Amino acid sequence: MSVSRTSSARTFLARAAVAGGVAASSVLLFAGAASAHVSVQPVGQAAKGGYATVNVKVPNERDNASTVKVEVNFPTDHPLASVMPQPVPGWKVEVTKAKLAKPLELHGKKIDQAVAKVTWTADGSKIGPGQFQQFPLSLGQLPEDTDALVLKAIQTYDNNEVVRWIEEPKEGAAEPESPAPVLKLSAATEDHHGGAAPAADDKAAAGAGHDAKDGAHEQAADTTDTAARVLGVVGILVGVAGIAFGVLAGRRRSA
Repeated sequence: MSVSRTSSARTFLARAAVAGGVAASSVLLFAGAASAHVSVQPVGQAAKGGYATVNVKVPNERDNASTVKVEVNFPTDHPLASVMPQPVPGWKVEVTKAKLAKPLELHGKKIDQAVAKVTWTADGSKIGPGQFQQFPLSLGQLPEDTDALVLKAIQTYDNNEVVRWIEEPKEGAAEPESPAPVLKLSAATEDHHGGAAPAADDKAAAGAGHDAKDGAHEQAADTTDTAARVLGVVGILVGVAGIAFGVLAGRRRSA
């Protein structure tokens, strides 16, 4: 009888270990997937009616390929007259404009063209596995009649794989599999220039040299979050093992 109980306990422990391993793997996979999409992040604030400097953050989510091209498309329903990229070493950039059906009024002038997309192509550099790159942009004038701008992105790898980050997130719904980057806009400020006035915008763009440091902090935060999840799973496994050993010890004493 004692041998039978010991065998059952060992079987229980083995099953608990397998289940725990599956749970840990699921957490790690979920954490990686949740942080692997292209995003757009303001440096400071992006206020309605103002100007802002933002970073397009592009992680490489493949283990066997490198990112060699990134394309960001701008909405036609809320066009931006000014989109200026900051040079990124090892990448060439192209700004494409399109004619507007309805001209914009900006600083007393009518503008009949707006930026449709910005494309970065590797020119001596790549985003390798386990790495990310930030592409700074100066944007303005931000619209006043919306709370967010959806900037659909297309990511190309050196194995010719193309990932389209174009699915618009829906409020109250789960995050889509390939979500489009979204720039959330804050309330308009009193000076009506948001994060940076036109004259100071170049200075703001130059200040984006600190973005690599900010990106390192973000990466550290992602790592900390993942580590916390893993430690949580490990704690659960230790708890399960402790209960199993307690049951086994109780059965031995009963025997």
